Amino acid sequence: MKIAVIGTGYVGLVTGTCLAETGNEVLCIDIDKDKVNQMQQGHVPIYEPHLDVLFERNIKSNRLKFSTSLEEGLEHGEIVFLALPTPEDEDGSADLKYILGVAKEIGKLIKNYKVIVDKSTVPVGTSEKVKNAISQNATVDFDVVSNPEFLREGFAVDDFLKPERIIVGASSDRAIKLMEKLYKPYVRSGNPIIVMDEKSAELTKYASNAFLAAKITFMNEIANFCEKVGADVDKVRIGMGTDSRIGKRFLFPGIGYGGSCFPKDVKALHKSGKDNNYNFQILDAVINVNARQKLILIPKIETYFNNNLQNKNIAIWGLAFKPETDDIREAPALYTIDALLELGCNITAFDPEAMPNVKRKIGDKIKYADSMYDALENADALVICTEWSIFRTPDFNQINKNMNGKIIFDGRNLYDVKDVENEGFKYISIGR
Repeated sequence: MKIAVIGTGYVGLVTGTCLAETGNEVLCIDIDKDKVNQMQQGHVPIYEPHLDVLFERNIKSNRLKFSTSLEEGLEHGEIVFLALPTPEDEDGSADLKYILGVAKEIGKLIKNYKVIVDKSTVPVGTSEKVKNAISQNATVDFDVVSNPEFLREGFAVDDFLKPERIIVGASSDRAIKLMEKLYKPYVRSGNPIIVMDEKSAELTKYASNAFLAAKITFMNEIANFCEKVGADVDKVRIGMGTDSRIGKRFLFPGIGYGGSCFPKDVKALHKSGKDNNYNFQILDAVINVNARQKLILIPKIETYFNNNLQNKNIAIWGLAFKPETDDIREAPALYTIDALLELGCNITAFDPEAMPNVKRKIGDKIKYADSMYDALENADALVICTEWSIFRTPDFNQINKNMNGKIIFDGRNLYDVKDVENEGFKYISIGR
């Protein structure tokens, strides 16, 4: 099948590449000429495990191409994916200006029937708005489909190629048949393509992310309470997770969730509720607790240093909001850094992938180390913000050799408390 993908951000690029991997002819469109030139030369603009292999293979096979021309994309694709940004507006709502702007242009340019697919995460009712925007100028038939993505950063390629489910929101049999044909190769193991109305599909994505954010937040509340009463959150988590009604996933406490999805989607659903005269009280709590949780280590650090952090040297391991990505959007590490800088600390950080993005964002406010152990030189304390695999089995002798202090603040509970204490360190984590 011939596919066009409008927008080559995280979702668009993974979508286009993975669709090409199953034999489709994919043309990705982006207005950024430099970015398009780089991709045409085989350079992947984002870090995502395994994406580079598929990207290179499909470019060489002529199944994956790039252009800056929307008209060319519409001429090429019988199915046209909109994978455009929906940034958080000042009031917490999702800003649809990019999607609706492109939709108006599509109406002017399409010359024959197309299925227009909302791949971006969008509020309930967006498909209707897209349809109306296209209809203003369209002179041919088209259908608008909601097909939300469920890609986890760090696992996006696997999630696309082996999805747990595919949601298709559509009211047109013609569009449904095309979408089922497109996705058939991805569900050969029996995982379902679930067809529903457009509004239900749009809400499914928000409801899923909001529920997972609430699950994380609840566990963080339990962890904070464990510290008050002397319980061990790891034991509580295991005890809860073996209940099949609850499950093991998203029960790990820490310094809050970040990224491009959970923070934005929770706020957008919350705002959508208000717009429809409904107050999501649970989401009120999720938003407020997560904001506090991102800074939960700061009082612990202040207490340890007797409220005097002026010119203390702090090493930070991990800057991305989660491992296996270079994404720093709403990363708890950035909130921790801002607070420590305000308290007068000197910070040296290391992250396997995210340091260039942090440097673009905050510049030389902090130092950037070439390795995890270099970051520890003369450090008075180590703060762990992201659970990268390379941090899980460190050389404590090397840590001890490089650091001035003997204290580790772990926002991701990477180590056994007794193991670290036996290495001669004071170890402060979450809920233990």
